Amino acid sequence: MNPYQQKARWKFILLAFAILIAGASLWYTNYLVKNISNVERVRAELWAQSIRNIVGMPDISDEYMNFFSTVRDSLAIPAIVADSTDNIFFYRGLDDTKTPFKGDINKKYDAPYFKSQLKEMKSQHQPIVLNLNSSGDKKWYVYYKDSMLLTQLRVFPYIQLTVIAIFLLIAYAVFNSSRKSEQNQVWVGMAKETAHQLGTPISALMAWVELLKSKFNAEDDPLILEMENDVKRLEMVADRFSKIGSKPILENYVIYDVVNNFINYFKVRASDKIEFVLNGDTHVEALVNVPLFDWVLENLLKNAVNAIEGPGKIELKITENLVKEQVFIDVTDTGTGISRLKFDTVFQPGYTTRKRGWGLGLSLTKRIVENYHRGHIFVKDSELGKGTTFRIILKSNLTYEPTNS
Repeated sequence: MNPYQQKARWKFILLAFAILIAGASLWYTNYLVKNISNVERVRAELWAQSIRNIVGMPDISDEYMNFFSTVRDSLAIPAIVADSTDNIFFYRGLDDTKTPFKGDINKKYDAPYFKSQLKEMKSQHQPIVLNLNSSGDKKWYVYYKDSMLLTQLRVFPYIQLTVIAIFLLIAYAVFNSSRKSEQNQVWVGMAKETAHQLGTPISALMAWVELLKSKFNAEDDPLILEMENDVKRLEMVADRFSKIGSKPILENYVIYDVVNNFINYFKVRASDKIEFVLNGDTHVEALVNVPLFDWVLENLLKNAVNAIEGPGKIELKITENLVKEQVFIDVTDTGTGISRLKFDTVFQPGYTTRKRGWGLGLSLTKRIVENYHRGHIFVKDSELGKGTTFRIILKSNLTYEPTNS
């Protein structure tokens, strides 16, 4: 399992654990809410019975009357007693300033307030039916709603989980940004150190090549010429690394010529069984830094060559989108293909399907295209067993300033 797969696996485990905690919290809260709701129902029923006894037993003794009044006044939840036509006779726990039932006769009855409260109570709980006579033809209905404590308890877990989720997202974004910044510093430091370390042996090799030419009078020897080309290539590689972390200079180039020159260099060093084809617009220009863009092509072509088992074909096609002022470069191979689930994963640092791969090629390619060229690269299409097409999108005019990354 490669590092990226391990990372994705741990993310999944942590997400599942977080969901489990959230689910357990909600379940326990609902359990408490249900118990408290049952207790409030019992209290509402006791209150309803006290109302019935007070109203239905006018000859009750003062001792029992005081007892029922105490039970009635002990109810802590809002409640209304009404008949079948919603005429209100008693209430409990509502706004006293809205009702004229007791107290100041100058208070105005706020009908909309009581109507809305009654509607809310009906929506929350089934009413408690009070039979005021033995025949059952006279009934009152006791409506009630959840107490403030129960209402808050219902909502609190969701608010709590939302706040925690927001906090975790912000924390993740901050730490992720910090980690990426640290990775960028590592990238830049390693690249510049590599360029520095390569400088001395490359200079020495160039000197040895010149010495071979002069000593053996072999200015046109094909082997020494190829050796010189490889030394120049090493020099270009060192130059690429030295540009990482610096602001690259982008210039207009005929993109067909840039791609063609690199293919001519690369195909000599690839298998003879692989055919390279370049077609498309031969005059369209794009803004590139040639040493860095050659690095992009090298990584894509190397991956394509590694994906082809036996004879195959790599086709590069250049087209222009005049409306958006963009240049498209499609790199298509006849290799093993990529699963659609891995279209984004292949650009993650550390992801590789090769036993000895570092998983940095496509990650570096994406960084060069998007950070230094302000372009875009993605897997346009792929099918297992048939091949893959990568698309590079570049700007065709200089309308931006590259950033240092």
